[in-house]
Amino acid sequence: MLLISILFLKISKKVKNTIKKQKSEYKIQPGKITYSDLNKPAKPFFSKKYRITGKPDYVTITNNNYIPIEFKTGKSDQPQKNHIFQLAAYCQLLEDNYGGFVPYGILVYNNNSQFKIPYDPKIRYELNTTINKMRHQLRTGKIIRNHMDSNKCNNCSMRTYCNFKLL
Repeated sequence: MLLISILFLKISKKVKNTIKKQKSEYKIQPGKITYSDLNKPAKPFFSKKYRITGKPDYVTITNNNYIPIEFKTGKSDQPQKNHIFQLAAYCQLLEDNYGGFVPYGILVYNNNSQFKIPYDPKIRYELNTTINKMRHQLRTGKIIRNHMDSNKCNNCSMRTYCNFKLL
């Protein structure tokens, strides 16, 4: 029994050190990690109100608030608008699934730049407007490309419906 206890303590310490190392490496905010989609696939969140679904990379609890953290490949000196909307959607999903207020989310880019994005009334309104606009475009079949980036076009979830494909 003593041997099992010692083994359990060693494993527990190793897991704790691994988590500490990952938090430092990935620049995860202080707080308890309550959700992770990086190491193994996690269950997506769903919002009945907005009919959206998504899986943030991490969710931590900091000061009794759920905080979504999203890692992005590439380097950026400023957060990209589409990444901000994705993070805003995660904030809304957390509010709808856990209840309570989500004050902000965090975007982390490969060049170690990190942005704390407030989930304020302005971004809430823009998110709702964008969701409604996307639904209208799907309903009417009038999908309009808003960029000239062939990579973005090739990987777009709306590609099937779009009449303005670059490729």
